[in-house]
Amino acid sequence: MAQRPGTVPALPVTAMIRSTPDDFVVREQLGFETDGLGEHVFLHLEKRGLNTQDLLQRVSTLSGIHLRDIGFSGLKDRHAVTSQWVSVRMAGKPEPDWQQLAVAGEVAVLDCRRHSRKLKRGVHRSNRFELRLRELEGDVGLLEERLQLLQQQGVPNYFGEQRFGHGGSTLLQARHWQQRGARKLSHSKRGLLLSALRGHLFNLLLAQRVAEGSWNRLLAGDVCMLQGSRSLFACAAVDAELAARAATGDVHPGLPLWGRGEVLQGAEQLAWQSTVLAPEEELCRFLEDAGLSLAYRAARLLPDDFFWRFCDDDSLLLGFSLPPGSYATAVLAELADYRDRYRESGNSSE
Repeated sequence: MAQRPGTVPALPVTAMIRSTPDDFVVREQLGFETDGLGEHVFLHLEKRGLNTQDLLQRVSTLSGIHLRDIGFSGLKDRHAVTSQWVSVRMAGKPEPDWQQLAVAGEVAVLDCRRHSRKLKRGVHRSNRFELRLRELEGDVGLLEERLQLLQQQGVPNYFGEQRFGHGGSTLLQARHWQQRGARKLSHSKRGLLLSALRGHLFNLLLAQRVAEGSWNRLLAGDVCMLQGSRSLFACAAVDAELAARAATGDVHPGLPLWGRGEVLQGAEQLAWQSTVLAPEEELCRFLEDAGLSLAYRAARLLPDDFFWRFCDDDSLLLGFSLPPGSYATAVLAELADYRDRYRESGNSSE
């Protein structure tokens, strides 16, 4: 079922997602033009029934290039139809026939270009989603109202299950790792567990803002984050202009991704934060000692180009774009108490 920590009121309908991979379509939007030069080949690939690591391994095998020289911007679900960009550092080596990656029903090669730089994590502009909800049961009229409200004010920007593992398994591992003294792990595993712990703290703070009704408006001492940008600034006081900008979705309150660094919140928010996270004081120190740098994440997620359509087969089709690091499940969880057919089949995805 959908998880909505601290969110009210009750959801108007139940639904099923991912009955087939075609019900969950994700298109990575690169957001910049390749320069046509350099030693990196940029491949635009569509996959179905594969996770990103599966795809990268196929690229490595065909090209003979080590995985460390293959770049990607974001992980994409296995049980879905997804497209994403991958960079391959050829460094003067002869290119293979990239169409050999194509496998009917699994992988398609959409484009191939040259660029002077490796593709880095999180640099793409957005992900475009087209999702279909089936087996709708409940008050569809209230669902329509909720869709309109979501379009206007967005949703709480929770980290989703992908961050914590199916049923919270990754977070549980991270807790055990922390409690056992953080024994040495591989770089990737360590990063995964630290991300889960930091995401947990963020969700605790956000859930409290939701409970207090302030997740979508600014408070004195907040960090302000600009919509569609990574720019942020401190907000000592909320004047009429800032309040209006928050109301229109131009500015969002920001909450910390825990670590060491310059603290931007004012005294009011630091005091509130200390109270909320008092039970997690040990975890906060652990993350600081792990060397993580303090960062901020918007409390509100405002989907772009949002549309919906009720279809003749009684399903609901949703379309929207989200920035990197945001979760489509955060949107779905505000609309329906949904079940995931793929999860129920005993499978998992990224």
